[in-house]
Amino acid sequence: MITLDGKSLNLDQLVSVARKGEKVRLAPEARKNINKSRKFIEKKLASRETIYGVTTGFGELSNVSIPMDKTRELQANLIRSHAAGVGEFLDAESVRTMMLLRINSLAAGYSGIRPVLVETLIRLLNEDILPQVPGQGSLGASGDLAQLAHIALALIGEGSVQCQGKIRTAKAALKQAGIRPLELEAKEGLSLINGTQMMAALGALSVHDTQNLARHADIAAAFSTDVLKGSMDHTDPLIHQLRPFQGQATSANNIRKLMKGSAIWTSHQGCEKVQDAYSLRCAPQVHGASRDALDYVAKVMKTEMNAVTDNPLVFPDEDKILNAGNFHGQPLAFALDFLGIALAELANISERRIARLVDHKLSEWLPSFLTQKGGLQSGFMMAQYTAASLVSENKVLAHPASVDSIPTSANQEDHVSMGATAARHARMILQNSSKVIAIELLSAAQALEFHRPLKTSKALEAAYAQIRKVIPRLTKDRVLHKDIEEMVKLMENGKVVERVEKVVGKLK
Repeated sequence: MITLDGKSLNLDQLVSVARKGEKVRLAPEARKNINKSRKFIEKKLASRETIYGVTTGFGELSNVSIPMDKTRELQANLIRSHAAGVGEFLDAESVRTMMLLRINSLAAGYSGIRPVLVETLIRLLNEDILPQVPGQGSLGASGDLAQLAHIALALIGEGSVQCQGKIRTAKAALKQAGIRPLELEAKEGLSLINGTQMMAALGALSVHDTQNLARHADIAAAFSTDVLKGSMDHTDPLIHQLRPFQGQATSANNIRKLMKGSAIWTSHQGCEKVQDAYSLRCAPQVHGASRDALDYVAKVMKTEMNAVTDNPLVFPDEDKILNAGNFHGQPLAFALDFLGIALAELANISERRIARLVDHKLSEWLPSFLTQKGGLQSGFMMAQYTAASLVSENKVLAHPASVDSIPTSANQEDHVSMGATAARHARMILQNSSKVIAIELLSAAQALEFHRPLKTSKALEAAYAQIRKVIPRLTKDRVLHKDIEEMVKLMENGKVVERVEKVVGKLK
């Protein structure tokens, strides 16, 4: 059980809720703060003060005064009208994460809502009643309005949800769970949908998965370097002391540990080759730059996970209700664009190593396309095609979404972040890049077969053994689609890293 207070949620907890269904609860302090801000709002309402989105319309309609007896209708209309998302529905783990982050933001106590709203959202999350949320339609300011409106719909018993593996109406799912649909009071509809929780959810999950992928990228680079008879000079700590980027040093150290003790490496000492290709020799610099970018993105996501991002914000102690723009996704948009670019480069350099593995002219000790019967068989020829296709697609997806903006709401909302687009693209690039690195690991394992009886390092032999537990050596042409998908699963469940770390200790 994870206790939410609006300020201490971490990435491991987020992933535990998103992927393991861990339950959450509200901290007593958070409930106290929520109550305090709600009473403050009610006091202001009683004094007939003008409050944006409470006694006025929204966006360009903020100059329209709303009678007090229309408050509930105003909030319900807001949710219905803003639930205008389109496209494929977000997956369950993304929706869980959005709900978690929205609860955590409201738990901070600056939104002016009733505790029952947060408690009902917690019940939906804990009972795995997940609103159907279309993935497209957010401009990243005023946050992810459309997507959050689709979540809010479920709270008022409207829209559709996924529950126990089935798609049902929210009304039916709530009734079965014994949850009464809410009738939203003043400020509550606005508090539910003004926020950055879609882009933050996709971003946080992508950070976690990229951290995992970065370790696999180092394993793949070490494996390919060894079977391509590359040098270990490029991993010498002396080099990286002179250019002290943390990510570069980390990747170099990982690759060095992974290659240490290889009989293949020993077998070609004293050969005529002076330098390796950049895709081998510069792996620490390229992987390291992606790692440093990832560290920056992780810092942004950690901040946003515990941020209050709706509007207006309520400060009871200061006797203030302030209109501002914490819902603007610019910090996330920049970071998520950067993440997409960093991921694209991990895949780019990986594809170049794959190309060397399958090209007999670049590695004459290996058969063309890693098959003994080239011509009759095509071996890994098409696997490299697939990798090339994926990295080319990444280059299109990596165009920064954050450089765009378009005015909306009759020019009242005249600058937006496009952070949700950046988040979706980063997630797509992550999926593509995972497949490319999976292909490299499969290719390197196949290449190792042609070095026998020589062995690689103990660490890389452990990686090879884990791969071969699931994916056999390619002795004749077969459908490689399944092999690639199985390799991706091995990477996602961490089995390869786990097996390697038993030999060399923790990879960073």
